[in-house]
Amino acid sequence: MSTGREIRLIEEDDGGWSAIEEELNVASQGETREEALTNLDEAVELTKEAREADTDAPEPDAPWFEG
Repeated sequence: MSTGREIRLIEEDDGGWSAIEEELNVASQGETREEALTNLDEAVELTKEAREADTDAPEPDAPWFEG
């Protein structure tokens, strides 16, 4: 059993980066890979807190969640 996280990094056409943690269905973005990962860590923590508090997390507003 793995205790690590699996994260996808995508370099966008505009030069920015997207970071996605599919297990939790959380994503973020940034101008650099490091910024995207930092923003993803924050989004993951906020999502976990919202789920533990039994409140709704914000709906994803990103094209990679369409479908």
